[in-house]
Amino acid sequence: MIARALRDAGFEVIYTGLHQSPEQVVEAALQEDADAVGLSVLSGAHMTLFPVVVDGLRDAGLGDVLVFGGGIIPEGDIEPLEAAGMARIFTPGAPLTEICDWLEASLDERETERKREA
Repeated sequence: MIARALRDAGFEVIYTGLHQSPEQVVEAALQEDADAVGLSVLSGAHMTLFPVVVDGLRDAGLGDVLVFGGGIIPEGDIEPLEAAGMARIFTPGAPLTEICDWLEASLDERETERKREA
């Protein structure tokens, strides 16, 4: 649903499907030269899987890739996930327009920062 909403909002979306390992997600981001990676976990494994993806991206030289996530995530887990490098966590019921607007603004901000640094 989120992949479709992002695509409809004009983002190029590469959907890798369900049940991808963190290593597969990192490899896809590397191959596709991704600006952002969105993760969704409904199994409760977000505290393990999300940081592994963030660390894998950093190890692959992709530390500037914006990583956001969602799923069944308790409020108490959001701050530790953000401290681990997740840019934003969306909980169930987050409006799709909010996710699209946040991603667009975040990517625009990152691009502006890159131009200032250059």
